[in-house]
Amino acid sequence: MDTISALWKLDTLESANGYLTSHESNPPRLHHFIDGYFGNNSESGKWIESINPRSGKLLLQIPSGTVTDVDRAVDAASRAFPAWSKTSRQERSQVLIRISDILNEQKELFAVWESIDQGKTLARARVEVERAVSNFRYFATYILHEEGAVRYVDGQPSTLTYENRSPLGVFGLISPWNMPLYLLTWKIAPCIAFGCTGVAKPSEVTSITAFLLCEVFRQAKLPVGVMNLVFGDGPGTGSALVKSPRVRGVSFTGGTSTGIRIRQDTVADIGKHLSLELGGKNPTLVFDDVELTKAVPLAARAAFENSGQICLCGSRIYVQRAVYGKFLPALAEYVQTHYKLGETMGPVVSREHYMKVRSYLVQAWEENAVFHTGELPDEAPQQGFWITPTVLSGLNTDSRVMREEIFGPVVTVCVFDTEEEAIALANDNPNGLASIVMTNDLARMRRVGECIDSGLVWVNCWLVRELGTGFGGMKASGTGREGGAFSRDVFTNLRTLHVSHS
Repeated sequence: MDTISALWKLDTLESANGYLTSHESNPPRLHHFIDGYFGNNSESGKWIESINPRSGKLLLQIPSGTVTDVDRAVDAASRAFPAWSKTSRQERSQVLIRISDILNEQKELFAVWESIDQGKTLARARVEVERAVSNFRYFATYILHEEGAVRYVDGQPSTLTYENRSPLGVFGLISPWNMPLYLLTWKIAPCIAFGCTGVAKPSEVTSITAFLLCEVFRQAKLPVGVMNLVFGDGPGTGSALVKSPRVRGVSFTGGTSTGIRIRQDTVADIGKHLSLELGGKNPTLVFDDVELTKAVPLAARAAFENSGQICLCGSRIYVQRAVYGKFLPALAEYVQTHYKLGETMGPVVSREHYMKVRSYLVQAWEENAVFHTGELPDEAPQQGFWITPTVLSGLNTDSRVMREEIFGPVVTVCVFDTEEEAIALANDNPNGLASIVMTNDLARMRRVGECIDSGLVWVNCWLVRELGTGFGGMKASGTGREGGAFSRDVFTNLRTLHVSHS
């Protein structure tokens, strides 16, 4: 039985884990999806091992995509583009609806494999699969209600000007390992909706749900070549995709260093559209007028959801002095009670990432930080990549632990006195992706929220999304925005026509 047929039937943790156990000596292998079918192997004949984050054992193997593999996928997308770009909005919408319906019917299957592959809890995986379904449904309806601008030229009433948009071309869609399905569909859905074709590359660390999604495309009768999938690492496969002259745009979510490399690799290709959603070291500001019974759970959730492996997590908490003494012990107690490894929290995604997070905790220990929860993880993890949720205080603002994105279950807590100081502390970081403001003062909500250098500001909430709003960061957290009309800007060319009808 081929891999896709085998995995497609395993929609419970018990059945999926049973299958994996029975294949420990012969782990399943995933395959590229190019021109409407799953290929038997990679051009290189080399395989990348994907590890189960809960056990540390081999989970499966993915092909190490080569330049030739990428070229085959780009060629398929290029051949599909002329016909797909000319389809009606209604036709594209119907395909997207079929994709969302099938994905919705199989959402437990996808949640199970997302949980196993990434290490997140099944409950968290279910939320992300629901959001993936919403991505396809949103863009399926958005394109049916687009609006454009038509104006008469001042002084020349017989001449009007109007905007015309056309699909850009083939896109490279590169997604990270922390929210694999959700973030990949956030790219694929608008790419298809606006008439582009694409080559997707999921993270080599978490590839299963992207592989399963290709079967959804087949069942939904998405025309062959419209969306293709290649596996591999960033320096090899990802770089080849980004550099391809036939790829006219790149939508990337991931680390800032990779985003810089993408800009370097594409600097000579001026017309290539780039949308880069990069790292975050996001502040949470807790003012002294809040109710701690609400502020503590919100701050904890924003810090430790998905084991802190969300680019939007609030990993720097600043608390006004009047409530600092009560907030910090309450946060530590809440975290110890509600965030338990193996129950409400999963492991971090990989051994490499485990060692990265651990290195920051070692540095915090050497800098005499106070560990209110958590401890130094073992230097050599034996059974999975488990890190206890850690609350730190006592660090200087110039510490690497305070300034760099750890992307794990680690949060720092500091004190502030004035509103001006809170804003300065929030902005004292190279990144500017997201922020959280907790206050009951309506005027302060606006004063502070409008002064923080971040693309997204949540007031008394977190991770709330309206899919038409612009998503993206400031400063080192990226360039461009996606969502609704912002995604249309990414995936289309805009031309303005001036037409005289005298």
